[in-house]
Amino acid sequence: MYSIQGFLTWQSKLLMKYKHLSQTERYQIYALMKAGHYQTQNAKLLDRHKSTISRELIRNAGSRGYRPKQACEFSADRAQNSRNDPTVEPWVREEAFSLLRMQWSPEQFAARLPISHETLYQHVYADKA
Repeated sequence: MYSIQGFLTWQSKLLMKYKHLSQTERYQIYALMKAGHYQTQNAKLLDRHKSTISRELIRNAGSRGYRPKQACEFSADRAQNSRNDPTVEPWVREEAFSLLRMQWSPEQFAARLPISHETLYQHVYADKA
């Protein structure tokens, strides 16, 4: 029989939010790889899942291999170009507000505009606050 505490601990692990790698962690990964550590060892030392380390090395390796400064730049570029980037272009904001006035839902015009419905909801709630 399972205890309530055990279930809640298991459930909280499933609902953990993803935390991005920091610049310090990227430099640690680089140093550990240079020292001959395997990805699994790096993951344990950094208290990360081994797939996080693997994904980091695959996504952020350049022509000269994995370099932490370059990895930080790649990561920042991806965040900047993300569809969920919180900055909204003025023309997108105007179009979104005109569609809101016409009673469109954020889901409806997120398909039409280069913005996610979540970002739109965040902006609507921020305006109400």
